[in-house]
Amino acid sequence: MRFLLIGLMILNGFIGVYAQQKTAASKPKIPLSKAAGIGGREIPITLTPLKNCTVYLGSYFGKGMTLVDSAKLDQNSNGVFKGSNKLTTGIYFVVSPTYTIQFELLMDQQQHFSIKADTAAKESAVITGSPDNDLFKTYAKFSNEKGKALQQLKFSLQAAQGEEANKIRQSIVQTEKDIKQFQNDIHKKHPKSLLSSLFYIMQRPEPPAVPIINGKPDSAYPYQYVKQHYWDNVLFNEDRLLRTPFFEPKLDDYFKYYVSADPDSIIYEVKQILLMAKSGKEIYPYLLTKFTNKYINPEFMGQDKVFVYLFENFYAKGDTVLLNPASRKSITERAYSLMANQIGQQAPVLNLTDTTGQKQGLYSIKAPFTIVTFWDPNCGHCKEEIPRYDSIYRAKWKAKGVAVYSVNIYENENKAWKAFIAEKKLSADWYQVYQTAADRQAEEKAGLPSYRQLYDIFKTPTVYLLDDKKRILAKQLSLEQFDALMDAKKR
Repeated sequence: MRFLLIGLMILNGFIGVYAQQKTAASKPKIPLSKAAGIGGREIPITLTPLKNCTVYLGSYFGKGMTLVDSAKLDQNSNGVFKGSNKLTTGIYFVVSPTYTIQFELLMDQQQHFSIKADTAAKESAVITGSPDNDLFKTYAKFSNEKGKALQQLKFSLQAAQGEEANKIRQSIVQTEKDIKQFQNDIHKKHPKSLLSSLFYIMQRPEPPAVPIINGKPDSAYPYQYVKQHYWDNVLFNEDRLLRTPFFEPKLDDYFKYYVSADPDSIIYEVKQILLMAKSGKEIYPYLLTKFTNKYINPEFMGQDKVFVYLFENFYAKGDTVLLNPASRKSITERAYSLMANQIGQQAPVLNLTDTTGQKQGLYSIKAPFTIVTFWDPNCGHCKEEIPRYDSIYRAKWKAKGVAVYSVNIYENENKAWKAFIAEKKLSADWYQVYQTAADRQAEEKAGLPSYRQLYDIFKTPTVYLLDDKKRILAKQLSLEQFDALMDAKKR
């Protein structure tokens, strides 16, 4: 019984072997709290021809899967899934001793029903005492029939031409309408059913036609319509969202296609979702973890602002109780490392010592742009990148007044540092500086944050671009991207 929609399936050809039940796919980096239900469950199962072995009850969990219960089958193939707590409602499956998924079922609120099945006829599993599973079986039969029809129509369309092709396209459209109508009928006839709720979770709005307003097409309307109705009838505090295979892909697509990559836009959406999910026992920590892991080391520059927002507005206000001590320490340290170097902020003050022993303050440099680079003279990547920066500086940046504040991050490598500068003949116009041991010790004694923390230096080279007022324009881009950004800012 495959729940997912035919040609519209989120997961096509879902794998049958669940070989590593304790390491689900897409496992979050930060531990999530365990579910704690109320009431109890008692689900007798007969699974022939298996005897004297253990079978499992599993469920989806975000993009992954997890085992939630087990039953010992006797010599007559009988066992029972039993516990004092109810399981979170959603889509579950029975798993064999070799971790092969046998068939899916719906876990409703009753959780006192029976299962009778045979491993040789998985589609014929009989579930008694569960109206939701009766409805599910009806839908599964319907969707399988329509799925086969759609598959055949699409295959025939490949070789069809002219009027025949048009008829096949019309049949495809009608079949898809039949599927949609079946779902609508479930909503009308069984509005409180688990199946109806699951249809809402997986549903994605279809964009309407472009309207004509005052004689002009409003091309933005379909996009806005879909975004406004994307989460219709979905409650973010329902833990059952995680017990489906389609909620998290739908959420990912929402942020990919309907939320601007601008960090402030992301923050707005994340804030709304987390506030709505706050009362969910499983869903809230899961979503907070998901967003934290996504934006702690984001795909695009500047989106680490989202992680800082999460720390300041959730973790710093008490949600660190969701973390174990190691994760709490890691999250806190990472947040403090990012707070001082957000895009648009003033760069932290640097007043370091040059190769002659003189202090050179970052803010004393007058330039339309300043490149600040932190590097290690023994770092292989630095040995390649720093000369490249020097080349473009000589060829282009120097004439435009660009300054380079170049920081050796290891005070005990001064000999290698100076030798590298001489060997590569790095421009004498650069500000080549480092922090003396005395300055570092004084800083530590005063309890001040180090420049490593202030500039989030956990790899080398780490590079920033500052404007004429020493505000951070960009960080951790490629040399070519920094150059293109300066050209764009000059226009």
